[in-house]
Amino acid sequence: MALSEGLKTTKMFVGHRGANQPVKNLSTGLVEISTQNHGFAVAEDSLDEKIAEVTHINLNDGTIEGLKFKNFPGFSVQYHPEASPGPHDSAYLFDQFIDMMKEQK
Repeated sequence: MALSEGLKTTKMFVGHRGANQPVKNLSTGLVEISTQNHGFAVAEDSLDEKIAEVTHINLNDGTIEGLKFKNFPGFSVQYHPEASPGPHDSAYLFDQFIDMMKEQK
């Protein structure tokens, strides 16, 4: 989604692999325990506040873990909320997605 909006990604020196990756939700301040498997991240210097806002960050290295897009109703996270390692730290994302679909129908 970030690439489709013209944002850039960078290859990470050490990717995020496995469970127990701490991610901070910037709107609530809560830390979610996530499962991840990726080696690229959205480049922070390519962000444009007219395109997207950062919603989540990785607490191990500060990389972007979530975006809310401004030009269309969409959001993304760079981890697996369905994996439930926390055990249900990120389940609210599915409710947000369903609510967004209902608003857009």
